[in-house]
Amino acid sequence: MNLTPDDIAGIVDLFGALTRSELDSALDELAYRQDADVPDGAVDEALDAYAVVAFDRDDGSYLAVGPAAFPTLPEGAVDLPHILDVDPRAPDRAALANAVESRFRGDVARAVAADDDAEIRRLLDVSYDLEAWGPVELGELRTRLDDALAADREGAN
Repeated sequence: MNLTPDDIAGIVDLFGALTRSELDSALDELAYRQDADVPDGAVDEALDAYAVVAFDRDDGSYLAVGPAAFPTLPEGAVDLPHILDVDPRAPDRAALANAVESRFRGDVARAVAADDDAEIRRLLDVSYDLEAWGPVELGELRTRLDDALAADREGAN
C-alpha cells in the first residue's frame, strides 16, 4: 500500500481529528482490506511535511489536518467512519494553530542553527501555508529564514 502525506491527511479529515492509535487502527484496516502492509514511517512523513499536525486537548493528544495538506482518500478509506468506532471531532482552530506555530518556531530555530538551506526554503513555503490556514503571524520567522538564506549567499560570494 502506497500512502502519501495527503492520503494520511485525508483519513484524518474524515474524522476531524484522530489519536495516533486511532489513525494506526484506520491504516491497519485499510491495509487489511487491500491485502497490503502499512508503509513504515507514513504517519511520521505526514507530520514532517505539515500535512498532519499534532495538538493536545484536555482529553489527550490528537492529529489533525495540517496547513500543507491537500487531503486525498486512498482506496477504501471512505468506509472507515462506518468501520471504526470513532466519533467526529472538531479541533479548536486557534489552539491547533498555536500548537503548530510553536512547533514551527522550533523547526525554524533548528534549520537556521544547522544552516540547512533546503529545510529553510521548505519552511519558508510552509510559513505561507500556515498563515493562510490558521490565525498566526509568521512575518518575524520568515524574516529570520530569509536572513539566514541571504547570509549563506553573501558567504558564498
